[in-house]
Amino acid sequence: MTGGIAAAAGLSACGSNTGRPEPGASDTAGGAKAQLSQWYHEYGEDGVQEAVKKYAAAYPNATVTVQWNPGDYDKLVSSALLTADAPDVFEYGNGPTLDMIKAGQALDLTEALGDAKSQFTQSVLDAASWEGKIYAIPQTVDMQMLFYRKSALDQAGVAPPATIDDLIKATSAVKTKDMGGFYAGTDGGIGVLNSMLIWASGQEQISPDKTTIGFDNADGHNAFAKFAELAGADGFVPSASGDWSTASPFVNGEAAMQWSGLWILPEVTEALGDDFGVLPFPSVGGSGRQAVVFGAFGACVNAKGPNVDAAKDFVRWLWVDQEDYQLEFSNAFGTHIPAKTALVPKADKVATGAGAEAAKFVAELGHANDKLWTPAISQAVVAALTNVVQKKADPKTELAAVTEKAKADIKRLNG
Repeated sequence: MTGGIAAAAGLSACGSNTGRPEPGASDTAGGAKAQLSQWYHEYGEDGVQEAVKKYAAAYPNATVTVQWNPGDYDKLVSSALLTADAPDVFEYGNGPTLDMIKAGQALDLTEALGDAKSQFTQSVLDAASWEGKIYAIPQTVDMQMLFYRKSALDQAGVAPPATIDDLIKATSAVKTKDMGGFYAGTDGGIGVLNSMLIWASGQEQISPDKTTIGFDNADGHNAFAKFAELAGADGFVPSASGDWSTASPFVNGEAAMQWSGLWILPEVTEALGDDFGVLPFPSVGGSGRQAVVFGAFGACVNAKGPNVDAAKDFVRWLWVDQEDYQLEFSNAFGTHIPAKTALVPKADKVATGAGAEAAKFVAELGHANDKLWTPAISQAVVAALTNVVQKKADPKTELAAVTEKAKADIKRLNG
């Protein structure tokens, strides 16, 4: 369960008379148990594979075979869904892609969730939805946030930054001969923070009419310019002993502040004790807001599989009804936030302190990539921000070019 977002799991559910088959009803003739296949990507922590096989074996109403998939999982699933060998149940980051939804490969699970929708963190459930329909049941949540060393900020006489102007000033103020100010990756933070700039400026990745990007405006232009200002600040750390996703730059004292993920929390806590805090990304501009980004793998059902109803009943049983398993999945293997709000206080790694703050950030300030945010658009935005930072290019000109590329790509996707 690595922290790739990119990259990058309450209340007991109650049944209702929906007219659907009762949980466990077999799709096979003669009342025999349905045979279900379930796919996971390869999680990084020890014990996860054994745990999910245990969950599958405990299900009484079907025989569930778990397949563990090392390598390029996203590509593997996308290809498999085009064949007769597709899994009945598969996990996918923030729910299935829009291509999968439009191709009818992912089942609408809105009815299967029913009243249990209210048990899940709304921002996480929204990420698994499209046009008001829910296509995945969230399993567990990873997220990114800003770590800061309290003593370094105190000695410099600066408060934890709430705005990007605060962050720019703090980056310079906390710098010493031994410690840099702010670090966000070996590429200067461009790869991991480009969408954070969009959300923190009060904008969205995609326009309300879903035809192009939603930040080719004065607020978006200002956000890109402000990031260039941050990257040029005295104390900005352009490279370090590890990338943004590793704890080493922060715990080694290479930077007083680092953008990273919840997954480094245990290492930071062990190294620094209570001499650190966590923050969302600071707001940018007059329309800005603080923000974080999260990723949540969700359980999806193959809408074209031979055992659709049995698969639907299984994912509800596992990811809605079995809260002991859900809590274990989030809490026993690495550091993650349960997808159900009522389970967060029961997960000791995020029940208090910085972990609890992280869970609050996701619930109140969390964002995930729009389903229309294609790889081509993302690459164009990274290129534009790179030009703004490294070549002093005009943000307005750069984002105008991204707009045209986005229009073409979204038109293709919507076609």
